[in-house]
Amino acid sequence: MKIFVTGGAGFIGGNFVYYMLKTHPDYDIVCLDALTYAGNLHTLSGALENPRFKFVKIDITDRDGIFGLFDTERPDIVVNFAAESHVDRSILSPEVFLKTNILGTQVLMDACREYGVKRFHQVSTDEVYGDLPLDRPDLLFTEATPIHTSSPYSASKASADLLVSAYCRTYGLPATISRCSNNYGPYHFPEKLIPLMIINILNGKPLPVYGDGKNVRDWLYVEDHCSAIDLIIHDGKVGEIYNIGGNNERSNLQIVELLISTLGKGEIKFVRDRAGHDLRYAIDSTKIKTQLGWTPRTDFENGIKKTVDWYLNNRSWWENIVSGEYINYYRRMYEDR
Repeated sequence: MKIFVTGGAGFIGGNFVYYMLKTHPDYDIVCLDALTYAGNLHTLSGALENPRFKFVKIDITDRDGIFGLFDTERPDIVVNFAAESHVDRSILSPEVFLKTNILGTQVLMDACREYGVKRFHQVSTDEVYGDLPLDRPDLLFTEATPIHTSSPYSASKASADLLVSAYCRTYGLPATISRCSNNYGPYHFPEKLIPLMIINILNGKPLPVYGDGKNVRDWLYVEDHCSAIDLIIHDGKVGEIYNIGGNNERSNLQIVELLISTLGKGEIKFVRDRAGHDLRYAIDSTKIKTQLGWTPRTDFENGIKKTVDWYLNNRSWWENIVSGEYINYYRRMYEDR
């Protein structure tokens, strides 16, 4: 079996590469990544030593290049993680999100049709559902929840999901979609909440929290997400959407306070709220649990401990990132707010 993993030099994609190499010793993995700001080849340093792994630098919007690669490699399964994925960046520069997340997905599906791929899996997000009120903890996102996007990022992901469903129905593309809650764990890019706070604490910097910090997210340890996708691409029903959640709802302020407690220091700085900031995300994972037998294995406290330990033990990975272009972006987003 040969699997294409697009966006495999990113956070979730990189973790998925390692998970599949470990879990399926007879599989070959080909990683496709354009190595934009969030793609880091150093993330894949361990995988590059494995003879069953190959890396190809390519943009998924490059139709000729993608078709040529499919013609050479002939993958059985394609798992599409490749996406521009940060809400703040999408507010600043929406065009690249539309190009990569929608048109790039189209190019991949056209190649899958041309070369008879057995399964195309689209990795999406719970953000396509919009948000939920803070005072209704009984409400959860299900697969039947209407799409109601809040940012250019979530709109681009929702558009890609609709396109995948259309290709499945119109062309018979054997496709599945998963929508996950917020992931955390190793190799998480430093602009995201949990790694940003860990790194700022370690560097003695203030901890910027949007608004009053009461916005709530459901948190999923990244390896649990990888195990769910593994199940879907092998046993999931073509044409179906599966929600993947961690059953760990926490406010942003609770997350930051937990990290301060874990590391023993840190000072919160409240900053002007994000435009269109969603109030609450909460996933109902009943479908994947009942149909495929998946449940998250990592409780939040243990997952946070493992994540903090990883950042403590892998300083060179994130120090190389925060010393570069990311510094200019960080200043634009937080220091003047």
